[in-house]
Amino acid sequence: MITIKRNNYTLLLSENCCEIFYYYSVKEMHGLNCYDCEEYKNSKQDAYIFGWSNYIPKNNNNYNQGDERFIFINLQRCNNDFETFGCVFHELMHHSFELHNYNIDLEEDIISWAEKESHQVFSLVINNIK
Repeated sequence: MITIKRNNYTLLLSENCCEIFYYYSVKEMHGLNCYDCEEYKNSKQDAYIFGWSNYIPKNNNNYNQGDERFIFINLQRCNNDFETFGCVFHELMHHSFELHNYNIDLEEDIISWAEKESHQVFSLVINNIK
């Protein structure tokens, strides 16, 4: 797992989408589980997880806005720049909503933050694809 600490989240990159469960030593989190991930026919064309943005898991499963978060990108699914950038932007939009307190009145700020951050993260992803 490649771990990159960003300003307000941890960026996780891996060629194995199930590795996020191993990394956090959990069998399930946020509605997804390791068993289903391992049983899925993960490939370059399809995977249980392409990207994921959520809270870093806690033992008590009690999450509050402002808790630490992760963005995970499955490098195995990064087949072309178009799809990869789309995935990165998608996950950063989820995170941007959290950063902006889900305030839709800040729509332009939400989208602009995700767009700007996507440019930086996309470069990090591309530089780590084997």
